[in-house]
Amino acid sequence: MELFFTMLVPLIIAAVALYGMARRVDVYDALVQGAGEGLGVLLRIVPPLVGLLTAVYMLRASGALELAARALAPVLTALGIPPETVALLLVRPVSGSAALGVGAELIATYGPDSYIGRVAAVMLGSTETTFYTIAVYFGSAGIIRTRHTVPAALAADLTGFLASAFAVRLFFGA
Repeated sequence: MELFFTMLVPLIIAAVALYGMARRVDVYDALVQGAGEGLGVLLRIVPPLVGLLTAVYMLRASGALELAARALAPVLTALGIPPETVALLLVRPVSGSAALGVGAELIATYGPDSYIGRVAAVMLGSTETTFYTIAVYFGSAGIIRTRHTVPAALAADLTGFLASAFAVRLFFGA
């Protein structure tokens, strides 16, 4: 059984390649084209990621995030959200890449099995990059006025943050 799981990914790749060849698709050309598109996506993602991570680090270095965490600590603690996750709460609706960076830093600092690490991981998996998603979907549909979308989406993010902390407490204890 272990051999099966070891060979699963190579078997899937081989099956996809064989299927493409059976349909007379130039599999290598498709692979190269996809890799090129992936590099294009990378070039579009890296500059905003660097900018947002720089802003987060500047806020952290200036003490603004620590001040915000201390100011919000009573409310966040009452809600069961670790105050250390303030940066993640602020960045996640704006950028998934920056949030991933902040989440990775939280996990590296506090450990993957810590309450903070687990809450950060679940928050990353259960919330959305609200503003990016709204911009992409509304932009592609040509919708200019978002009306109640932004407040509703941010309320959904808040619900996701609260549910993340609750789920970690429920399954792992606090």
